[in-house]
Amino acid sequence: MSYHPGALPLQGRHALVTGGASGIGAASVRALAERGAHVVVADRDDEAAAALATEVGGTAWAVDLLDPDALQDDRLAEMLAPVDILVNNAGVQSIGPIQDFDPADFRRILTLMLEVPFLLVRSALPHMYARGFGRVINVSSVHGIRASTFKSAYVAAKHGLEGFSKVTALEGGPHGVTSNCVNPGYVRTPMVERQIADQAAVHGIAESEVLSRVLLTESAIKRLVEPEEVGSLVAWLASDDAGMVTGASYTMDGGWSAR
Repeated sequence: MSYHPGALPLQGRHALVTGGASGIGAASVRALAERGAHVVVADRDDEAAAALATEVGGTAWAVDLLDPDALQDDRLAEMLAPVDILVNNAGVQSIGPIQDFDPADFRRILTLMLEVPFLLVRSALPHMYARGFGRVINVSSVHGIRASTFKSAYVAAKHGLEGFSKVTALEGGPHGVTSNCVNPGYVRTPMVERQIADQAAVHGIAESEVLSRVLLTESAIKRLVEPEEVGSLVAWLASDDAGMVTGASYTMDGGWSAR
């Protein structure tokens, strides 16, 4: 969907999208920019972040969110002070049975996908409160409301993100700040594509069978979600039209969670 000049619902807004250089993040960056927002593309891939920021007329923030030095209060205050719309999207995945799961991988996933959103929201909220407007949009997953085998860390992180988002909604509501989760099923992204070999190995099936026998088995609509579909929902949640939507989790999972 495109918007003609003078009808840009996010004109004058400032957004920041973590993991913004590819996949859902890049689709969200484009959707927000198309609607008039100035977008900061935060990603550890500095070249991809810079290229996308140039494409949309935004700003690149080359950052490794797992580097504690990048998340010092003074650095976060500088980056988040102007932010009206915060999209917590950065994520990683690791697959394996609990008894074989590397504790370091477990900690890394929870740090990036739960602790980092907390730190960013913590830094952004005072400025949002001062302006009387804010949108916190957490890219969760169907795994924020459902579980799957071999994904203990990812499911735990996403379930935690759901709870944190609701607390943010309750605290932010009186100050004009909303907080919501977007819950897609499997999306056509590099992270999902990288899972195929791991899923085949852990389930003992051929890679060609992973899509039908693992990824889409619970979905009523037998296809992957497109990143642009998720980006459109993110952009709507950022708009004034969604001003009474808070503490919610919006599934885009092809019917998976209807079971």
